[in-house]
Amino acid sequence: MNKVTTYTTIKELPQDERPREKLIKHGSGFLSNSELLAILIATGTKDSSAVMLANKILSLNKKGISYLVDCTIEELSNIPGIGIAKSTQIVAAIELGKRIATKPKEKRINIKSPKEVADLFMEEMRYLRKEFLKVLLLNAKNEIISIENTSIGDLNSSIVHPREVFCSAVKKSAASIIVVHNHPSGNPMPSQEDINITVRLAEAGRILGINILDHLIIGDGNFVSLKEKMLI
Repeated sequence: MNKVTTYTTIKELPQDERPREKLIKHGSGFLSNSELLAILIATGTKDSSAVMLANKILSLNKKGISYLVDCTIEELSNIPGIGIAKSTQIVAAIELGKRIATKPKEKRINIKSPKEVADLFMEEMRYLRKEFLKVLLLNAKNEIISIENTSIGDLNSSIVHPREVFCSAVKKSAASIIVVHNHPSGNPMPSQEDINITVRLAEAGRILGINILDHLIIGDGNFVSLKEKMLI
């Protein structure tokens, strides 16, 4: 009697065990090498699921996942169930990984003073006719990891909510932030509203563990640091 081989397709797996769904729910770091590879393979064959094909590729060589670094389209397409289309997808993904790994890191700007922040934005913000608010996200070394455009107000005020200001800071694991906005009038002296907003943001930052180091107001060729004014 012929032995009947059975296997489980990805669609037959519980929702939480499917590679694509696991990645969406938990992130790529939660998946095994074979599950990540299965997502690239995308579909299985009549006899093998995408995960089974991934395991087959990884078991071809003692190097495991490292085998894919120098693997060619020809080598992959010779594996039963892995044709030209799947091979090119895998090789393209590996090449992208190589390029990311070898790309020189961009030099990050280290913030040492309010003037350095003002110099970054003065020419961009001094002539704006509406209030724009930017948030600088900093790491533990006071290096800028991102600059977020958070809100645009009218000629007199900008509505700022802590949720909007700290959203990206939380997502990108910022250690601290610096808030920058302009006064279209050209006069950078803080209004009572500016002071109230700054106090509110500082309180929210303390709760989240993300300090607000400063709030700069850009005028026409001049600026005010609320930190230097001891308003933070």
